[in-house]
Amino acid sequence: MAKRSKIAQQAYDIALPVAKEQGVDLIDCEYKKEGTKLFLRLYIDKRGGVTLDDCEKFHNAVEPLIDEGTDADEDFFEVSSPGLTRPLTELSDYVRYEGEQLDVTRYVEPKKFTAGYKVTGDKIEFDNGVTCGLEDIAKAVRHLDY
Repeated sequence: MAKRSKIAQQAYDIALPVAKEQGVDLIDCEYKKEGTKLFLRLYIDKRGGVTLDDCEKFHNAVEPLIDEGTDADEDFFEVSSPGLTRPLTELSDYVRYEGEQLDVTRYVEPKKFTAGYKVTGDKIEFDNGVTCGLEDIAKAVRHLDY
């Protein structure tokens, strides 16, 4: 789990049931200062990606709950996609994108490769014959063909 500030964790805990209800995954929450402004930012995702409508619907549902249930004094509250190229870090990330191609960097040989995969228990089985746990993966991102 990501390390979050107290307020970010409060907002995350409040938003998690809303995310489940709306069929999206709550990826993370951050509460941080950027310049002179404070931002409270929630990241959501789902298989196939999130749309602007998904973000708006989630924002509208969770904002009054966060206003009521946290000590946040943010200047801006945002709901966003984590982005196409964010690293996969949790097993749930791998489950969400199962069947897609990943660009993988491992700590041991083979160091770098692109492959499809499936999740079996707590292991990732790549279609190149490599099987490993999350602890063996230095970085994995979704492979994008332009």
